[in-house]
Amino acid sequence: MSSLPTLPDGLELTRTTKVFDNDTAPAGLLKAHQVAEGVWARLVMHSGSVGFVFEDRPDDVITVADGGNVVIPPQRLHHVVLGEPATFVVEFYRPAAEEEVDRETVTFSTGLRGSPGPVDPQ
Repeated sequence: MSSLPTLPDGLELTRTTKVFDNDTAPAGLLKAHQVAEGVWARLVMHSGSVGFVFEDRPDDVITVADGGNVVIPPQRLHHVVLGEPATFVVEFYRPAAEEEVDRETVTFSTGLRGSPGPVDPQ
């Protein structure tokens, strides 16, 4: 099996699903699906274990056990395989918002391009 993906630097957690179990896991997770462009995900196990399959490597079933996780890159088809009782969440990550805005390009007070100085109404 090849090495598993890791979350790249510069991402921030934007959303976490509710806790799923074998009875509440959405059917869509059990068949091929993908995370949107620009969005990374991470399946995080709370208890038990699940199988995880990247569709481009269908023979490599990854066992994700209690306390473990698997990172899911944007637009990479995958699915979850349920077996023993398990609970898990899915976390979603996006690139972090820029800390500072170039004030020479955008002015917060007016929204106009140019310098951040006051606007003379006359």
